[in-house]
Amino acid sequence: MSSALKTGALYLLFGEALLAIMGAIIKHLSDTLSTEQIVFARNLTALLVLIPLLWRTGFETLKTRYIHWHLMRGLVGISAMYCYFWALGHMPLTEAFLVKLTGPLFMPLLAWWWLREPMNSRSWIALMVGFGGVAMTLNPGSDTELSIAALVALAGAVLAALAKVTIRRMSGTEGSQTIVFYFALIGTLITAPAAGLNWQPVPAQAWPWILALGVVATIGQLALTQAYRIAPTGKVGVYVYSAVLYGGLMGWLIWEEVPTITTWAGGALIVCAGLINLGRAKSRTLRRTTAQ
Repeated sequence: MSSALKTGALYLLFGEALLAIMGAIIKHLSDTLSTEQIVFARNLTALLVLIPLLWRTGFETLKTRYIHWHLMRGLVGISAMYCYFWALGHMPLTEAFLVKLTGPLFMPLLAWWWLREPMNSRSWIALMVGFGGVAMTLNPGSDTELSIAALVALAGAVLAALAKVTIRRMSGTEGSQTIVFYFALIGTLITAPAAGLNWQPVPAQAWPWILALGVVATIGQLALTQAYRIAPTGKVGVYVYSAVLYGGLMGWLIWEEVPTITTWAGGALIVCAGLINLGRAKSRTLRRTTAQ
């Protein structure tokens, strides 16, 4: 394994660990705060963390001619965040993380529909295997509340995939700092009214968790961005599934959640679907390299 690949894998494992901790914090806060408050706090604290970084690098990087794409990405991404955060408060961590991991499976379908990127048989197989994994993991019909939470989480995964396709649409002209900043800014502005309407008293002990939420989420996103900058997605992408282990461990230690056999079996199918999808990305990268 090359040095760049090892470093990329470490960044990815670190980033996924932080995002798993973020999920646990959200689940903890959902007992006392509304989903609207948590989503608003997540974006506001991320914005506050980003401003000092931009102050150091310069605000000229924020110039853009594509504010409409940023607005679309913000609206879709915030909708996905609402779904995911709500689901975290209504289902076990492991199941929520597994459903979230289906998001990349929808990206080829959405890119085919919107960007006219070709979608081959491997992508269709991955999508079907992933759906089978979700059905087995969540066992629809066995628990009404869990089934509703699962559908909300799945909707969030689809919306998150659309948000990432939107990023791909403007990645040729917009830098990563620009994209992250406008998402945090737009997210803060559009979630403030809903948070105000559904405001609940914030206990004193919740404020450190709210601050930790933004810090952990922002550092986690920066770590993932760095991982994909220095190592090919097809080679390090497999490490995103470490989130399931982190989620299972924290769910067991903190909430005494014990995943069932069907959860692990369904999770195995979702991981297999992801590996099929990563194989597609890897072979596509190899073809581009060979062509050069």
